[in-house]
Amino acid sequence: MCSNKGGITYRDAGVDIDAGNKAVELMKAAVRRTYTPGVVGDIGGFGGLFSLAGFDMKEPMLVSGTDGVGTKLRLAIMMDKHDTIGQDCVAMSVNDILVQGATPLFFLDYIAVGKLIPEQVATIVRGVAEACEESGCALLGGETAEMAGFYGDGDYDVAGFAVGIVDKPRLLTGENIKAGDVLLGLPSTGVHSNGFSLVRKIVFDHKKMSLQDEIPEFGKTLGEELLIPTRLYPKAVLPSIRKGLLKGMVHVTGGGFYDNIPRILPEGTTARVNADAWPELPVFSKLQEWGNVDVKEMYRTFNMGIGMILVVDPENLAAVKAQLEKQNEAVYEIGRIEEAGAERVIMEGREFIG
Repeated sequence: MCSNKGGITYRDAGVDIDAGNKAVELMKAAVRRTYTPGVVGDIGGFGGLFSLAGFDMKEPMLVSGTDGVGTKLRLAIMMDKHDTIGQDCVAMSVNDILVQGATPLFFLDYIAVGKLIPEQVATIVRGVAEACEESGCALLGGETAEMAGFYGDGDYDVAGFAVGIVDKPRLLTGENIKAGDVLLGLPSTGVHSNGFSLVRKIVFDHKKMSLQDEIPEFGKTLGEELLIPTRLYPKAVLPSIRKGLLKGMVHVTGGGFYDNIPRILPEGTTARVNADAWPELPVFSKLQEWGNVDVKEMYRTFNMGIGMILVVDPENLAAVKAQLEKQNEAVYEIGRIEEAGAERVIMEGREFIG
């Protein structure tokens, strides 16, 4: 068959294979730094390989979770700042499998772009890789899709999934939670990666603010505050999980306190949470003020300064606190489990009075 030198190419259609190859070369070193002993092979295969041979467990179970960054991406694109979004992507999945007692093994990412800019994609993936290192899991593979005509130039989406392992006797289901158990809260770094549709509605549509606006209460610009990445909790929590000190965990994401806590509560129980038990982060008080948002709406949308909740038997309370303090982790006693009331979650504190 004769070649048609004047014919249309894939690049003419908006997909640059050479740019994709360059992006892979730029991210290789960061990806390889995440490799753990279970990784088999190297970058470039059709699938990532991971060996479970080194795990001494009676009943090993794999736990998986998937998520994306959501509309927080719009802020990163507006600011042309892409080095923190990768951590958001990893944290949303890794924290979700952590609450079931799983040790993260590996993560895979998916990045879809309108126009592939190698340096931009490599920056995103470096953030993913750094978060994987922090979480103790390998970045086992991923996919970058250039989707010309579907996403605008400069626009992109980032998603991924994590896989972890847990011995069935250590699986955290919440089924043994009972009245009298204590709720411990670990602080968040800020808004994390949920509620950004409401955030954008408040700051852009309602207040007509700019991401470059300096906010005295934040000590930084609005954009810098909102792009603080989601906190990674594996290092803080895994030691207590491995010692069998926890009865359940809650990753406080979309749905806030009202929708996430009931996911682990057995029938016949209620969680009572004291909102005065931890410091209020300025970002939440300002969002509530700027949008005149009802207090209950705040606590069912945002993490309000608590990103992870641990449910602990009172007999193990001192041991868990000591373990966390040994790791220089701030921890707050934020509530108790009670016999079932009219609601699954009862929020109390000065904000809820009246």
